[in-house]
Amino acid sequence: MNKKTFILIGFIILKFILQYVLISPEYDLQRDEYLHLDQANHLAWGYLSVPPVTSWFSYLILLLGNSVFWVKFFPALFGALTLLIVWKTIELLKGNLYALILGALCVLFSCLLRLNTLYQPNSFDVLCWTAFYYVLIQYITAENTKWLFIGGVVFAFGFLNKYNIVFLFLGLVPAILLSQQRKILAKKEFYFALILGLILILPNLYWQYSNHFPIVHHMKELAETQLVNVDRANFLKEQILFFIGGLLVILAGLYAVLLYQPFKKYQLFFGTFVFTLLIFIYFKAKAYYAIGLYPIYIAFGAVFLSQILNNGWKRFLKPVFILIPILFFIPMYDIAFPNKSPEYIVAHSEKYKKMGMLRWEDGKDHHLPQDFADMLGWKELARKTDSLYALLPNQKETIVICDNYGQAGAINYYTKKGIKAVSFNADYLNWFDLSIRYKNLIRVKDFEENDKEMKETSPYFESSVIGGEVTNQYARGYRARIFVFTNAKIDINKRLEQEINEEKNKIIND
Repeated sequence: MNKKTFILIGFIILKFILQYVLISPEYDLQRDEYLHLDQANHLAWGYLSVPPVTSWFSYLILLLGNSVFWVKFFPALFGALTLLIVWKTIELLKGNLYALILGALCVLFSCLLRLNTLYQPNSFDVLCWTAFYYVLIQYITAENTKWLFIGGVVFAFGFLNKYNIVFLFLGLVPAILLSQQRKILAKKEFYFALILGLILILPNLYWQYSNHFPIVHHMKELAETQLVNVDRANFLKEQILFFIGGLLVILAGLYAVLLYQPFKKYQLFFGTFVFTLLIFIYFKAKAYYAIGLYPIYIAFGAVFLSQILNNGWKRFLKPVFILIPILFFIPMYDIAFPNKSPEYIVAHSEKYKKMGMLRWEDGKDHHLPQDFADMLGWKELARKTDSLYALLPNQKETIVICDNYGQAGAINYYTKKGIKAVSFNADYLNWFDLSIRYKNLIRVKDFEENDKEMKETSPYFESSVIGGEVTNQYARGYRARIFVFTNAKIDINKRLEQEINEEKNKIIND
């Protein structure tokens, strides 16, 4: 094993260690993680919330035992692979050991540490963006058309993971047209690669078509409830913060692909950066959508700096660039991760507020960062629901309906009683089992909605009771209430079928 390989393995090991130690054990999984894990029980070529790739990893996690260790392992793995690709890109660009270490540090001590703590499509999305750019560099370097086909496969898997990678394509097209690399459009292999990618994503496109393109409804809902609160100035500020320790390296990379003579053939990377960022800004995208854009420029910047800092006084700057990402990680460690108790965060809220971390998708400030609040109260909810479910004599005739996918997913993940909770929210709309004739209902309602539940639903059952509520005041689902209704006086299945059809019609009409 040579020196470079030994150092690379050290970085990868450190990456995995950090991903596990940066989360305090008092936090549960995050609400989105429960939905993605539940998709393993409903494999399909598409979902209302995301494309299918995440469900494939969820199924693998299920086979491995569905423990939190494996839930955290895969995003950590995707982050480690992103670091590996940046390392390989630096080698491809003829970077020395200094460039490799600098690039690895900038990737390691970045927002990816936060992103890779969560089991969501975002970690694999960043990996796919980085891998696609790496493949493009390989093609430009060697002009071997095999890389076009590899690029088609990488893009297809990125698309099947998260539609966000379409922004990469939209930003790349004008950059190619304006660069000397437009000659690629004259190659038949380019079009064969496009066809290969299309074939791979075709099952998901057919699923979208068969389900009346729910992505349109999802994007409309997202625009109305979340993107409307996106501030373009904050978007740009967050871009700087994502890789703050590697910002100078990224800027050096942008300069290098535009003006550095040895990188002249990679000039399209300046255009694709500008065009992609402008498209994100135009559509008022969430700031983290653009994270996948940056790792490859760390590779360019690290190689460029390693080549210009070798002579005279400039060589004294080399340790400075190494120290910067490490020094910036220190304040990042203090506030960017769920490694402090909720009580500590509330007591020191000013520093979190100053960084904009208390601002949620609703545009308002709250006690905790939204992701942190979304990691509390789930075990409590599942435990109390399990206890109430166990008290019912005819459990198989009991349906558990929740207000949102986080509640349903958490109950299904932690249940010891085999509950299969559902919701009229997100993918659970397609997961109702109406082959069972239900007589009892356990209803989990958000605090904002639970005042009317007893009055509106109890007349349809012989008995009704409030079974409990979430008491963790820092949880996003604080005071979500559990209602138990038994011995229905109506046909529950018929009512459920009507409500399911109404929700599906909303999606179709959008």
